[in-house]
Amino acid sequence: MWNEVKEGGAKSAKGSSNKLILGRGCDPVMAQQSASILPPLLGGARILAFTDDKAFFRELESMAKGEKEKPDVVFFAPGACRWSAARRPIPGGIPGTSHGWSLEQYYEHVQEVLGPQIPIVSTAHEVEIVPLLRKALGLP
Repeated sequence: MWNEVKEGGAKSAKGSSNKLILGRGCDPVMAQQSASILPPLLGGARILAFTDDKAFFRELESMAKGEKEKPDVVFFAPGACRWSAARRPIPGGIPGTSHGWSLEQYYEHVQEVLGPQIPIVSTAHEVEIVPLLRKALGLP
């Protein structure tokens, strides 16, 4: 799986170490690994990944209140996208979301909390992760 991600980002990038990507996925191991594998492919951008809505929503609220840095991009990982496409609850839901929130509902919530100016990126295909995030970060 990580080979596909790396194929999508064959070029390394520089100049994004001040950028923050807030991620929502459903695999804790992949979320942890993404923090070390993706930054070199994204100019040093920092990755803050969550696999449950309680922590993800708490982070969103802290960012909205100015208690924490707002992300430059919000990213929904391929696993979460595949669950949503199958019309199944994304793992890690809370009572309000575990009964079938789709990615569209997550997008709406993120925009309500952080505003519409924050780009939201999602893909069900690992090979598209790096190109989509590079574009959202303004990298070549």
